[in-house]
Amino acid sequence: MYRDNTRKVRIGDAVIGGGNPILIQSMTNTKTEDVDATVAQILRLEKAGCEIVRCTVPSQEAARAISQIRRQIHIPLVADIHFDEKLAVAAIENGADKIRINPGNIGGPEKVRTVVKAAKERNIPIRVGVNSGSLEKAILEKYGGVTAEGLVESALDKVKKIEDQGYDNLVISIKSSDVLMCVKAHELLAGQTRYPLHVGITEAGTVLSGSIKSSIGLGLILSKGIGDTVRVSLTGDPVEEIRAAKLILRTLGLRKGGVEVVSCPTCGRTRIDLIGLAQNVEKLAADYPLDIKVAVMGCAVNGPGEAREADIGIAGGLGEGLLFRKGEIVKKVPEDRLLAALKEELDHWS
Repeated sequence: MYRDNTRKVRIGDAVIGGGNPILIQSMTNTKTEDVDATVAQILRLEKAGCEIVRCTVPSQEAARAISQIRRQIHIPLVADIHFDEKLAVAAIENGADKIRINPGNIGGPEKVRTVVKAAKERNIPIRVGVNSGSLEKAILEKYGGVTAEGLVESALDKVKKIEDQGYDNLVISIKSSDVLMCVKAHELLAGQTRYPLHVGITEAGTVLSGSIKSSIGLGLILSKGIGDTVRVSLTGDPVEEIRAAKLILRTLGLRKGGVEVVSCPTCGRTRIDLIGLAQNVEKLAADYPLDIKVAVMGCAVNGPGEAREADIGIAGGLGEGLLFRKGEIVKKVPEDRLLAALKEELDHWS
């Protein structure tokens, strides 16, 4: 399997590659120089399950903020750099656990050497990032536009430039908003390198459309054994990225733990606010470190039977509902007590 054979890379206290668990990453959307706001968002991301976080570093002020942010959080911090090698060096000097650069837009060979020298001195990993919007003109002309082959060639060329300077503490990412192109590119790349791969579908879209595109793309990539870290890129609250990533990993059997909530799509037999109830159950379940399945069903007649594989569940009726375990009815409760009855069961689950 690809991910079992990738190199191990340490990012702060985390280790990726070499068969280690796939880690979930996100990126802040605050102004990095606003330390309080950035820290507050990262702590929310941590609570949701984020394991690596990336911050943009567009200025020296943002680079200096890295040290203050890092002291107040509990997960590895990655500095995202574009265009200016001085910002990369400053981010490293201020304690970034990893930097993300695109050697193609950081400047000429001398500027790349400057970044590599700073990273080498502290043994800080460099994530070499290439996406469909940053391919160089020669690659575009060679392949007649943006292609999976072009993405891979561009990435490996940039990796070689860093390797030639005697540094190989690297992670690679290649991203495209074209899902099938992105899948093909990862298949090609995984067969040509042992560096850990950070995977994601770039510019995926809003929470709904982006989650769907990412689920398809990441599902195909991860199911082939490719990928050591993952980000679901969404236009919205980055906490939603973590929720989506966790669900993708659990659905693929790549992550255990956390309450899985299943619910029926409603039908004409439904006599309760099933949509609202299911949403409230999801919010409730997020706070429990349990590895169980919870079902929310709209019909008190068929609910327990259809959700027999669930560890616990509730099913609605007309003004009342059922609490059940493994398909067996435990008790009947008023509709307005269903959520509370479920909470009580979760509080005492063992």
